[in-house]
Amino acid sequence: MCVRGLSALTKVVKFGGSSLASAEQFKKVGDIIRAEDSRRYVVPSAPGKRYSADTKVTDMLYACYDLAAKGKNFDDEFDLIKDRYYGIINDLGLDLSLEDEFTTIKACFIGKAGRDYAASRGEYLNGIVLAKYLGYEFVDAADVIFFNDSGVFDAERTNEVLSSRLAGIERAVVPGFYGSMPNDTIKTFSRGGSDVTGSIVAAAVSADLYENWTDVSGFLIADPRIIDSPLPITTITYKELRELSYMGATVLHEDAIFPVRKAGIPINIKNTNAPLDHGTMIVESTCQKPPFTITGIAGKKGFTVINIEKDMMNSELGFGRKVLEVFEKNGISFEHMPSGIDTMSVIVHQAEFEPKEQEILSGLHRNVHPDSIEIESDLALIAVVGRAMKSNRGTAGRIFSALAHAHVNVKMIDQGSSELNIIVGVEEKDFDAAVKSIYEIFVIHQL
Repeated sequence: MCVRGLSALTKVVKFGGSSLASAEQFKKVGDIIRAEDSRRYVVPSAPGKRYSADTKVTDMLYACYDLAAKGKNFDDEFDLIKDRYYGIINDLGLDLSLEDEFTTIKACFIGKAGRDYAASRGEYLNGIVLAKYLGYEFVDAADVIFFNDSGVFDAERTNEVLSSRLAGIERAVVPGFYGSMPNDTIKTFSRGGSDVTGSIVAAAVSADLYENWTDVSGFLIADPRIIDSPLPITTITYKELRELSYMGATVLHEDAIFPVRKAGIPINIKNTNAPLDHGTMIVESTCQKPPFTITGIAGKKGFTVINIEKDMMNSELGFGRKVLEVFEKNGISFEHMPSGIDTMSVIVHQAEFEPKEQEILSGLHRNVHPDSIEIESDLALIAVVGRAMKSNRGTAGRIFSALAHAHVNVKMIDQGSSELNIIVGVEEKDFDAAVKSIYEIFVIHQL
């Protein structure tokens, strides 16, 4: 079924920097977009690396602007940026000049328009090139994506303006990564923020699907740097992804989940270089049973655990609040807080804790008068995540069995009430062995 010659479905497609690093990659992107009439709105990143030793355009822009901000000559560095874009334009055979844009950008660099402005020009220019190549309309993100005076994304205003603007455009390119402040200065999301822009655009046009195209075929059950050729995750829920992203899975910017989740729009992570691969479908919920008890394993190193002991602490009113108050006063957020009858453990990022270690220890002694405090550093946290865990008995037991078999000592365990994930703490030196043992018992043994 078609409406005004268009597919009844509407897809928003985002392409990462590696997908748009060269004219050859642009052609792959063009083929993907033209293969389905439903791919109507496109969100590009800035050109990424063409080869391992190459430099991303965003990093080139940062370096160029830093020279300009110091009053140094940056002509040579600026010419290299121009060469990247004109190389793509010429290889694609496009009749397109960016000289007016480059003149404006150079003047703004000299005028110290800010690092956010500088970084955003990578997506801005790439958006112009891609729109010309596709024959789509270019919509500057600065005109439709907004931040408030505090630099916080203004979802309500953005959705209102963006929805209205795109309602009258059948096909458009909206560059990722940036928007504008109330004073019209440019503000960027954090690195990887083009994922967020794609999600925002998908919500604004009530898309049926948000396709996020990158250089991998979706999420893998475990880190391929630890597990040799881990199996892919074909379907994952937003909740599962949130847990895995927080613990280090980095295929998708974690903030990209929220706009589409609220609108009930699924995300499909796809590979530009292998477009026929299924990829990973990210959904609100599903009746599909996962192939394994777990969906994925992710983890981070660099944690410290502060173990607080005090007899009868469980009957002392406000004990936990007084403990956390000390960390709050020192500007330290906690990751987990497992506890027993007479013990409480607070797990924090080691890099944040170390500079304020003695102030926090003194504060704890003043606030709660513990019998003893012990500190263990160089801790790694591993999250075992899966929507099928709550319907399978003995999941925690199997984790401990696998770790024991691998001679890994468990320093901490924490499980949420949702039974969606189990987090274990191990020594950093045991991190890889722990991940391998968990993958083996839940995946390899179930094949």
